Amino acid sequence: MSKSKQLPWYRQLTGYHWFVFIVASAAWTFDCLDQRLFSLARVPAIDALTTDATVAQVQQYGKYVTAIFLIGWGIGGMFFGALGDRYGRAKMLTVSVLIYSVCTGANFFSQSVWDFAFFRFLTGVGVGGVFGLAVALIAETVPDGARAGALGMLQILSAGGNILAVFVKETVDSLERSGTIVAGEGWRYVFLVGILPAALVIFIQGRLKEPEPWLRAKEAGTLPKGAIIAPYAGLVSDARWRRNLIVGAILASTGVIGLWAIGEYAVDIQKVVFQGHFQNEQLIAFQAEGLTDAQAQARLAEPETAGLIGEQVKRSKNIAFFLQMVGAAIGMWIFSKVAIAMGRRPAFAIAFVMALFSTAGAYWFMETPTQAYWMMPLMAASQLALFAGYAIYLPELFPSRLRSTGTSFCYNLGRFAAAGGSFVSAWIAATLFGFAESPLRERYAAVAMCSIFLVGLVTLLFAPETKDQPLPE
Repeated sequence: MSKSKQLPWYRQLTGYHWFVFIVASAAWTFDCLDQRLFSLARVPAIDALTTDATVAQVQQYGKYVTAIFLIGWGIGGMFFGALGDRYGRAKMLTVSVLIYSVCTGANFFSQSVWDFAFFRFLTGVGVGGVFGLAVALIAETVPDGARAGALGMLQILSAGGNILAVFVKETVDSLERSGTIVAGEGWRYVFLVGILPAALVIFIQGRLKEPEPWLRAKEAGTLPKGAIIAPYAGLVSDARWRRNLIVGAILASTGVIGLWAIGEYAVDIQKVVFQGHFQNEQLIAFQAEGLTDAQAQARLAEPETAGLIGEQVKRSKNIAFFLQMVGAAIGMWIFSKVAIAMGRRPAFAIAFVMALFSTAGAYWFMETPTQAYWMMPLMAASQLALFAGYAIYLPELFPSRLRSTGTSFCYNLGRFAAAGGSFVSAWIAATLFGFAESPLRERYAAVAMCSIFLVGLVTLLFAPETKDQPLPE
Protein backbone atom coordinates (compact mmCIF):
# COMPACT_ATOMS: atom_id res chain seq x y z
CA MET A 1 0.00 0.00 0.00
CA SER A 2 1.39 3.44 -0.96
CA LYS A 3 2.15 6.08 1.61
CA SER A 4 -0.71 8.28 0.30
CA LYS A 5 -3.21 5.47 0.84
CA GLN A 6 -2.10 5.16 4.43
CA LEU A 7 -3.05 8.78 5.15
CA PRO A 8 -6.60 9.76 6.18
CA TRP A 9 -8.59 10.61 3.06
CA TYR A 10 -8.78 14.34 3.86
CA ARG A 11 -5.00 14.62 4.12
CA GLN A 12 -4.60 13.32 0.57
CA LEU A 13 -6.47 16.26 -0.97
CA THR A 14 -4.91 19.34 -2.60
CA GLY A 15 -6.51 22.77 -2.61
CA TYR A 16 -8.28 22.10 -5.91
CA HIS A 17 -9.44 18.68 -4.70
CA TRP A 18 -11.08 20.47 -1.76
CA PHE A 19 -12.71 22.98 -4.11
CA VAL A 20 -14.28 20.19 -6.19
CA PHE A 21 -15.36 18.34 -3.06
CA ILE A 22 -16.98 21.47 -1.57
CA VAL A 23 -18.80 22.41 -4.78
CA ALA A 24 -20.11 18.90 -5.43
CA SER A 25 -21.10 18.44 -1.79
CA ALA A 26 -22.84 21.82 -1.70
CA ALA A 27 -24.81 20.98 -4.85
CA TRP A 28 -25.96 17.69 -3.31
CA THR A 29 -26.59 19.22 0.13
CA PHE A 30 -28.85 21.91 -1.35
CA ASP A 31 -30.48 19.19 -3.43
CA CYS A 32 -31.30 17.36 -0.20
CA LEU A 33 -32.52 20.62 1.34
CA ASP A 34 -35.04 20.85 -1.48
CA GLN A 35 -36.16 17.25 -0.98
CA ARG A 36 -36.73 17.74 2.75
CA LEU A 37 -38.50 21.07 2.39
CA PHE A 38 -40.96 19.15 0.23
CA SER A 39 -41.27 16.40 2.82
CA LEU A 40 -42.04 18.90 5.59
CA ALA A 41 -44.33 21.21 3.60
CA ARG A 42 -46.11 18.68 1.37
CA VAL A 43 -49.11 17.99 3.62
CA PRO A 44 -49.73 21.66 4.63
CA ALA A 45 -49.50 22.67 0.96
CA ILE A 46 -51.94 20.03 -0.27
CA ASP A 47 -54.25 20.69 2.67
CA ALA A 48 -54.34 24.39 1.71
CA LEU A 49 -54.77 23.72 -2.01
CA THR A 50 -57.66 21.26 -1.63
CA THR A 51 -61.13 21.86 -0.27
CA ASP A 52 -63.17 19.47 1.86
CA ALA A 53 -60.45 16.79 1.70
CA THR A 54 -60.22 14.33 4.59
CA VAL A 55 -56.96 13.52 6.34
CA ALA A 56 -56.75 10.23 4.45
CA GLN A 57 -57.39 11.98 1.12
CA VAL A 58 -54.70 14.59 1.80
CA GLN A 59 -52.23 11.80 2.54
CA GLN A 60 -53.28 10.01 -0.64
CA TYR A 61 -52.81 13.19 -2.72
CA GLY A 62 -49.42 13.58 -1.04
CA LYS A 63 -48.37 10.16 -2.29
CA TYR A 64 -49.50 11.03 -5.82
CA VAL A 65 -47.58 14.32 -5.86
CA THR A 66 -44.53 12.55 -4.46
CA ALA A 67 -44.81 9.96 -7.22
CA ILE A 68 -44.90 12.71 -9.85
CA PHE A 69 -41.86 14.34 -8.25
CA LEU A 70 -40.02 11.01 -8.34
CA ILE A 71 -40.88 10.46 -12.01
CA GLY A 72 -39.36 13.84 -12.84
CA TRP A 73 -36.37 12.90 -10.68
CA GLY A 74 -35.89 9.67 -12.59
CA ILE A 75 -36.18 11.38 -15.97
CA GLY A 76 -33.72 14.08 -14.94
CA GLY A 77 -31.25 11.51 -13.69
CA MET A 78 -31.35 9.48 -16.88
CA PHE A 79 -31.13 12.60 -19.04
CA PHE A 80 -28.40 14.54 -17.25
CA GLY A 81 -26.35 11.43 -16.48
CA ALA A 82 -25.92 10.78 -20.19
CA LEU A 83 -25.32 14.45 -20.94
CA GLY A 84 -22.64 14.49 -18.25
CA ASP A 85 -20.68 11.77 -20.08
CA ARG A 86 -21.14 13.49 -23.42
CA TYR A 87 -20.60 17.17 -22.56
CA GLY A 88 -18.97 17.18 -19.13
CA ARG A 89 -19.87 16.78 -15.46
CA ALA A 90 -19.20 20.41 -14.46
CA LYS A 91 -21.38 21.95 -17.17
CA MET A 92 -24.35 19.71 -16.51
CA LEU A 93 -24.08 20.07 -12.72
CA THR A 94 -24.48 23.84 -13.15
CA VAL A 95 -27.63 23.39 -15.24
CA SER A 96 -29.13 20.86 -12.81
CA VAL A 97 -28.65 23.13 -9.77
CA LEU A 98 -30.26 26.05 -11.60
CA ILE A 99 -33.32 24.01 -12.60
CA TYR A 100 -34.11 22.57 -9.18
CA SER A 101 -33.59 25.92 -7.45
CA VAL A 102 -35.81 27.99 -9.71
CA CYS A 103 -38.58 25.40 -9.92
CA THR A 104 -38.67 24.91 -6.15
CA GLY A 105 -39.17 28.65 -5.72
CA ALA A 106 -41.94 28.50 -8.32
CA ASN A 107 -44.04 26.40 -5.92
CA PHE A 108 -44.64 29.63 -4.01
CA PHE A 109 -47.12 30.58 -6.75
CA SER A 110 -49.09 27.28 -6.81
CA GLN A 111 -52.86 27.67 -6.87
CA SER A 112 -53.95 24.04 -7.13
CA VAL A 113 -52.64 20.55 -6.51
CA TRP A 114 -52.04 20.17 -10.23
CA ASP A 115 -49.70 23.13 -10.78
CA PHE A 116 -48.07 22.25 -7.44
CA ALA A 117 -47.40 18.77 -8.84
CA PHE A 118 -46.19 20.23 -12.15
CA PHE A 119 -43.58 22.41 -10.45
CA ARG A 120 -42.50 19.41 -8.37
CA PHE A 121 -42.06 17.40 -11.58
CA LEU A 122 -39.77 20.09 -13.04
CA THR A 123 -37.89 20.32 -9.74
CA GLY A 124 -37.42 16.56 -9.87
CA VAL A 125 -35.80 16.85 -13.30
CA GLY A 126 -33.14 19.14 -11.86
CA VAL A 127 -32.75 17.20 -8.62
CA GLY A 128 -32.26 13.96 -10.52
CA GLY A 129 -29.22 15.20 -12.37
CA VAL A 130 -27.13 16.18 -9.37
CA PHE A 131 -26.14 12.92 -7.68
CA GLY A 132 -24.53 11.11 -10.62
CA LEU A 133 -22.70 14.24 -11.75
CA ALA A 134 -21.48 15.13 -8.25
CA VAL A 135 -20.15 11.67 -7.38
CA ALA A 136 -18.51 11.31 -10.81
CA LEU A 137 -16.73 14.64 -10.30
CA ILE A 138 -15.38 13.64 -6.90
CA ALA A 139 -14.55 10.04 -7.83
CA GLU A 140 -12.55 11.14 -10.87
CA THR A 141 -10.82 14.09 -9.20
CA VAL A 142 -9.57 12.88 -5.80
CA PRO A 143 -6.82 10.22 -5.35
CA ASP A 144 -7.92 6.56 -5.24
CA GLY A 145 -7.05 6.30 -1.56
CA ALA A 146 -9.33 9.22 -0.70
CA ARG A 147 -12.25 8.23 -2.94
CA ALA A 148 -14.38 6.19 -0.53
CA GLY A 149 -13.89 8.62 2.34
CA ALA A 150 -14.71 11.67 0.21
CA LEU A 151 -17.78 10.10 -1.37
CA GLY A 152 -19.03 8.88 1.98
CA MET A 153 -18.58 12.38 3.40
CA LEU A 154 -20.55 13.79 0.45
CA GLN A 155 -23.55 11.85 1.71
CA ILE A 156 -22.89 12.60 5.36
CA LEU A 157 -22.83 16.35 4.64
CA SER A 158 -26.09 16.02 2.72
CA ALA A 159 -27.74 15.45 6.09
CA GLY A 160 -26.89 19.10 6.75
CA GLY A 161 -29.34 20.05 4.02
CA ASN A 162 -31.98 17.91 5.67
CA ILE A 163 -31.30 19.47 9.07
CA LEU A 164 -31.33 22.98 7.58
CA ALA A 165 -34.77 22.21 6.19
CA VAL A 166 -36.01 21.62 9.75
CA PHE A 167 -34.78 25.05 10.84
CA VAL A 168 -36.35 26.67 7.77
CA LYS A 169 -39.69 25.02 8.56
CA GLU A 170 -39.45 25.95 12.24
CA THR A 171 -38.62 29.57 11.39
CA VAL A 172 -41.53 29.84 8.96
CA ASP A 173 -43.86 28.24 11.52
CA SER A 174 -42.77 30.87 14.06
CA LEU A 175 -43.46 33.69 11.60
CA GLU A 176 -46.85 32.17 10.89
CA ARG A 177 -47.66 31.97 14.61
CA SER A 178 -46.67 35.59 15.12
CA GLY A 179 -48.89 36.75 12.26
CA THR A 180 -45.97 37.93 10.10
CA ILE A 181 -47.03 35.32 7.54
CA VAL A 182 -50.72 34.74 6.87
CA ALA A 183 -51.98 31.61 8.64
CA GLY A 184 -52.02 28.63 6.29
CA GLU A 185 -49.61 30.27 3.82
CA GLY A 186 -46.33 29.36 5.52
CA TRP A 187 -45.68 26.45 3.17
CA ARG A 188 -45.29 28.91 0.28
CA TYR A 189 -42.35 30.62 2.00
CA VAL A 190 -40.80 27.25 2.80
CA PHE A 191 -40.60 26.55 -0.93
CA LEU A 192 -39.46 30.09 -1.71
CA VAL A 193 -36.33 29.46 0.38
CA GLY A 194 -35.50 26.66 -2.06
CA ILE A 195 -34.50 29.18 -4.72
CA LEU A 196 -31.39 30.27 -2.78
CA PRO A 197 -29.08 27.46 -4.06
CA ALA A 198 -29.18 29.17 -7.48
CA ALA A 199 -26.43 31.38 -6.06
CA LEU A 200 -24.14 28.33 -6.18
CA VAL A 201 -24.19 28.59 -9.98
CA ILE A 202 -22.36 31.92 -9.74
CA PHE A 203 -19.70 30.27 -7.56
CA ILE A 204 -19.34 27.31 -9.94
CA GLN A 205 -19.24 29.25 -13.19
CA GLY A 206 -15.78 29.41 -14.72
CA ARG A 207 -13.97 27.83 -11.78
CA LEU A 208 -14.98 24.17 -11.89
CA LYS A 209 -12.97 22.12 -14.40
CA GLU A 210 -13.79 18.80 -15.95
CA PRO A 211 -11.90 15.88 -14.30
CA GLU A 212 -8.78 14.47 -15.93
CA PRO A 213 -10.19 10.98 -16.74
CA TRP A 214 -13.06 12.58 -18.67
CA LEU A 215 -10.67 14.93 -20.48
CA ARG A 216 -8.45 11.97 -21.43
CA ALA A 217 -11.47 10.11 -22.78
CA LYS A 218 -12.43 13.20 -24.77
CA GLU A 219 -8.90 13.54 -26.15
CA ALA A 220 -8.85 9.85 -27.10
CA GLY A 221 -12.20 10.15 -28.82
CA THR A 222 -13.83 7.44 -26.68
CA LEU A 223 -16.68 9.57 -25.33
CA PRO A 224 -20.17 8.59 -26.48
CA LYS A 225 -20.89 10.06 -29.90
CA GLY A 226 -24.56 10.74 -29.21
CA ALA A 227 -26.06 12.82 -26.40
CA ILE A 228 -28.53 10.35 -24.91
CA ILE A 229 -28.73 6.95 -26.64
CA ALA A 230 -25.01 6.33 -27.21
CA PRO A 231 -23.95 6.22 -23.52
CA TYR A 232 -26.65 3.67 -22.71
CA ALA A 233 -25.76 1.64 -25.78
CA GLY A 234 -22.16 1.56 -24.55
CA LEU A 235 -23.27 0.21 -21.18
CA VAL A 236 -25.57 -2.57 -22.40
CA SER A 237 -23.31 -3.73 -25.25
CA ASP A 238 -20.47 -4.77 -22.91
CA ALA A 239 -21.10 -7.82 -20.70
CA ARG A 240 -19.15 -6.46 -17.72
CA TRP A 241 -20.81 -3.04 -17.67
CA ARG A 242 -24.22 -4.58 -18.36
CA ARG A 243 -23.90 -6.89 -15.35
CA ASN A 244 -22.74 -4.02 -13.14
CA LEU A 245 -25.59 -1.86 -14.43
CA ILE A 246 -28.18 -4.47 -13.45
CA VAL A 247 -26.66 -5.14 -10.02
CA GLY A 248 -26.19 -1.45 -9.24
CA ALA A 249 -29.70 -0.57 -10.40
CA ILE A 250 -31.35 -3.22 -8.22
CA LEU A 251 -29.27 -2.34 -5.16
CA ALA A 252 -30.05 1.35 -5.52
CA SER A 253 -33.72 0.79 -6.32
CA THR A 254 -34.31 -1.17 -3.12
CA GLY A 255 -32.91 1.67 -1.00
CA VAL A 256 -34.73 4.37 -2.95
CA ILE A 257 -38.04 2.53 -2.64
CA GLY A 258 -37.40 1.96 1.05
CA LEU A 259 -36.77 5.67 1.63
CA TRP A 260 -39.22 7.33 -0.75
CA ALA A 261 -42.09 4.85 -0.91
CA ILE A 262 -41.97 3.81 2.76
CA GLY A 263 -39.82 5.98 5.04
CA GLU A 264 -40.91 9.21 3.34
CA TYR A 265 -44.44 8.90 4.70
CA ALA A 266 -43.44 8.48 8.34
CA VAL A 267 -43.86 12.24 8.76
CA ASP A 268 -47.49 11.90 7.61
CA ILE A 269 -48.10 9.09 10.09
CA GLN A 270 -46.62 11.26 12.81
CA LYS A 271 -49.16 13.99 12.18
CA VAL A 272 -52.07 11.64 12.88
CA VAL A 273 -50.36 9.82 15.76
CA PHE A 274 -49.16 13.00 17.48
CA GLN A 275 -52.55 14.63 17.03
CA GLY A 276 -54.24 11.75 18.84
CA HIS A 277 -51.56 11.70 21.53
CA PHE A 278 -51.84 15.40 22.41
CA GLN A 279 -55.63 15.35 22.20
CA ASN A 280 -55.68 12.48 24.67
CA GLU A 281 -53.27 14.30 26.99
CA GLN A 282 -55.43 17.42 26.88
CA LEU A 283 -58.59 15.39 27.47
CA ILE A 284 -57.07 13.82 30.59
CA ALA A 285 -56.02 17.28 31.80
CA PHE A 286 -59.58 18.60 31.40
CA GLN A 287 -61.00 15.59 33.20
CA ALA A 288 -58.52 16.15 36.04
CA GLU A 289 -60.04 19.62 36.43
CA GLY A 290 -63.36 17.92 37.23
CA LEU A 291 -65.02 18.35 33.84
CA THR A 292 -67.39 15.68 32.58
CA ASP A 293 -66.54 13.75 29.43
CA ALA A 294 -68.97 15.89 27.42
CA GLN A 295 -67.51 19.11 28.80
CA ALA A 296 -63.97 17.94 28.18
CA GLN A 297 -64.82 17.04 24.56
CA ALA A 298 -66.40 20.46 24.09
CA ARG A 299 -63.26 22.19 25.42
CA LEU A 300 -61.19 20.02 23.11
CA ALA A 301 -63.11 21.34 20.11
CA GLU A 302 -62.55 25.00 21.03
CA PRO A 303 -60.32 26.90 18.56
CA GLU A 304 -57.83 27.87 21.27
CA THR A 305 -57.33 24.24 22.34
CA ALA A 306 -57.19 23.01 18.75
CA GLY A 307 -54.57 25.66 17.93
CA LEU A 308 -52.45 24.66 20.92
CA ILE A 309 -52.56 21.01 19.93
CA GLY A 310 -51.70 21.91 16.35
CA GLU A 311 -48.60 23.78 17.49
CA GLN A 312 -47.56 20.85 19.70
CA VAL A 313 -47.87 18.52 16.71
CA LYS A 314 -45.81 20.81 14.47
CA ARG A 315 -43.07 21.21 17.05
CA SER A 316 -42.89 17.47 17.77
CA LYS A 317 -42.70 16.64 14.06
CA ASN A 318 -39.86 19.12 13.58
CA ILE A 319 -37.95 17.69 16.56
CA ALA A 320 -38.47 14.13 15.30
CA PHE A 321 -37.26 15.12 11.84
CA PHE A 322 -34.17 16.89 13.22
CA LEU A 323 -33.25 13.80 15.26
CA GLN A 324 -33.99 11.64 12.23
CA MET A 325 -31.43 13.55 10.17
CA VAL A 326 -28.84 13.37 12.95
CA GLY A 327 -29.38 9.62 12.93
CA ALA A 328 -28.98 9.62 9.14
CA ALA A 329 -25.60 11.36 9.36
CA ILE A 330 -24.39 8.87 11.98
CA GLY A 331 -25.61 5.93 9.90
CA MET A 332 -23.84 7.17 6.76
CA TRP A 333 -20.64 7.76 8.71
CA ILE A 334 -20.73 4.22 10.13
CA PHE A 335 -21.44 2.74 6.67
CA SER A 336 -18.42 4.59 5.22
CA LYS A 337 -16.16 3.25 7.96
CA VAL A 338 -17.42 -0.32 7.52
CA ALA A 339 -17.15 -0.10 3.71
CA ILE A 340 -13.53 1.05 3.93
CA ALA A 341 -12.53 -1.50 6.60
CA MET A 342 -14.56 -4.59 5.63
CA GLY A 343 -15.72 -4.00 2.07
CA ARG A 344 -18.76 -2.67 0.22
CA ARG A 345 -20.78 -5.89 0.28
CA PRO A 346 -20.62 -6.50 4.07
CA ALA A 347 -21.57 -2.87 4.71
CA PHE A 348 -24.59 -3.15 2.41
CA ALA A 349 -25.69 -6.42 4.02
CA ILE A 350 -25.67 -4.94 7.52
CA ALA A 351 -27.55 -1.83 6.38
CA PHE A 352 -30.26 -3.80 4.53
CA VAL A 353 -30.97 -5.97 7.58
CA MET A 354 -31.06 -2.96 9.89
CA ALA A 355 -33.32 -1.03 7.49
CA LEU A 356 -35.79 -3.91 7.30
CA PHE A 357 -36.27 -4.22 11.06
CA SER A 358 -35.99 -0.55 12.03
CA THR A 359 -38.46 0.64 9.38
CA ALA A 360 -41.05 -2.04 10.08
CA GLY A 361 -40.63 -1.50 13.82
CA ALA A 362 -41.06 2.27 13.62
CA TYR A 363 -44.27 2.01 11.61
CA TRP A 364 -45.70 -0.79 13.75
CA PHE A 365 -44.92 0.49 17.25
CA MET A 366 -44.70 4.31 17.13
CA GLU A 367 -47.45 5.80 19.30
CA THR A 368 -45.98 8.89 20.99
CA PRO A 369 -43.53 11.71 20.20
CA THR A 370 -41.07 10.24 22.72
CA GLN A 371 -41.02 6.95 20.82
CA ALA A 372 -40.57 8.83 17.54
CA TYR A 373 -37.56 10.66 18.98
CA TRP A 374 -35.55 7.40 19.08
CA MET A 375 -37.31 5.27 16.46
CA MET A 376 -36.93 7.79 13.65
CA PRO A 377 -33.16 8.31 14.12
CA LEU A 378 -32.66 4.54 14.14
CA MET A 379 -34.73 4.12 10.98
CA ALA A 380 -32.92 6.97 9.22
CA ALA A 381 -29.49 5.69 10.27
CA SER A 382 -30.28 2.36 8.60
CA GLN A 383 -32.06 3.68 5.50
CA LEU A 384 -29.69 6.56 4.72
CA ALA A 385 -26.61 4.42 5.39
CA LEU A 386 -27.44 2.69 2.11
CA PHE A 387 -27.13 5.99 0.28
CA ALA A 388 -23.57 6.48 1.51
CA GLY A 389 -23.02 3.08 -0.10
CA TYR A 390 -24.45 4.23 -3.41
CA ALA A 391 -22.16 7.28 -3.46
CA ILE A 392 -19.12 5.09 -2.79
CA TYR A 393 -20.01 1.99 -4.79
CA LEU A 394 -21.84 3.06 -7.96
CA PRO A 395 -19.04 5.12 -9.57
CA GLU A 396 -16.68 2.20 -8.92
CA LEU A 397 -18.71 -0.01 -11.27
CA PHE A 398 -18.20 1.92 -14.54
CA PRO A 399 -15.41 3.37 -16.74
CA SER A 400 -14.83 7.13 -17.06
CA ARG A 401 -16.51 7.46 -20.46
CA LEU A 402 -19.73 5.96 -19.05
CA ARG A 403 -19.46 6.70 -15.31
CA SER A 404 -22.00 9.52 -15.08
CA THR A 405 -24.53 7.60 -17.17
CA GLY A 406 -24.10 4.34 -15.26
CA THR A 407 -24.17 5.95 -11.83
CA SER A 408 -27.18 8.13 -12.66
CA PHE A 409 -29.07 5.25 -14.23
CA CYS A 410 -28.59 2.99 -11.21
CA TYR A 411 -29.41 5.68 -8.69
CA ASN A 412 -32.38 7.14 -10.54
CA LEU A 413 -34.03 4.04 -11.94
CA GLY A 414 -35.18 3.54 -8.37
CA ARG A 415 -37.14 6.83 -8.62
CA PHE A 416 -39.52 5.23 -11.09
CA ALA A 417 -39.78 2.19 -8.88
CA ALA A 418 -40.36 4.41 -5.84
CA ALA A 419 -43.00 6.37 -7.74
CA GLY A 420 -44.71 3.07 -8.51
CA GLY A 421 -44.18 2.11 -4.89
CA SER A 422 -45.96 5.28 -3.77
CA PHE A 423 -48.97 4.39 -5.91
CA VAL A 424 -48.81 0.79 -4.67
CA SER A 425 -48.58 1.97 -1.07
CA ALA A 426 -51.63 4.18 -1.55
CA TRP A 427 -53.50 1.27 -3.19
CA ILE A 428 -52.51 -1.21 -0.46
CA ALA A 429 -53.57 1.21 2.27
CA ALA A 430 -56.90 2.06 0.62
CA THR A 431 -57.81 -1.38 -0.79
CA LEU A 432 -56.18 -4.20 1.12
CA PHE A 433 -56.29 -2.44 4.48
CA GLY A 434 -59.23 -0.13 3.84
CA PHE A 435 -61.10 -1.79 6.68
CA ALA A 436 -58.76 -0.09 9.18
CA GLU A 437 -58.87 3.54 10.25
CA SER A 438 -56.02 5.91 9.43
CA PRO A 439 -53.19 5.67 10.41
CA LEU A 440 -53.48 1.90 10.92
CA ARG A 441 -53.98 1.28 7.21
CA GLU A 442 -50.81 3.23 6.42
CA ARG A 443 -48.92 1.30 9.10
CA TYR A 444 -49.97 -2.05 7.63
CA ALA A 445 -49.07 -0.97 4.09
CA ALA A 446 -45.62 0.26 5.15
CA VAL A 447 -44.76 -2.91 7.06
CA ALA A 448 -45.85 -5.04 4.09
CA MET A 449 -43.64 -3.04 1.73
CA CYS A 450 -40.54 -3.42 3.95
CA SER A 451 -39.97 -6.76 2.25
CA ILE A 452 -38.24 -4.75 -0.50
CA PHE A 453 -35.06 -4.69 1.60
CA LEU A 454 -34.81 -8.48 1.17
CA VAL A 455 -34.39 -7.90 -2.57
CA GLY A 456 -31.25 -5.88 -1.86
CA LEU A 457 -29.84 -8.64 0.32
CA VAL A 458 -30.30 -11.25 -2.40
CA THR A 459 -28.77 -8.96 -5.04
CA LEU A 460 -25.55 -8.71 -3.01
CA LEU A 461 -24.83 -12.33 -3.96
CA PHE A 462 -24.15 -11.12 -7.52
CA ALA A 463 -22.42 -7.82 -6.68
CA PRO A 464 -18.64 -7.44 -7.32
CA GLU A 465 -16.50 -6.29 -4.39
CA THR A 466 -14.63 -3.07 -5.26
CA LYS A 467 -12.74 -2.41 -2.02
CA ASP A 468 -9.14 -1.24 -2.64
CA GLN A 469 -9.65 -1.46 -6.42
CA PRO A 470 -8.82 1.42 -8.82
CA LEU A 471 -11.62 2.93 -10.86
CA PRO A 472 -12.20 0.94 -14.07
CA GLU A 473 -11.11 2.69 -17.26
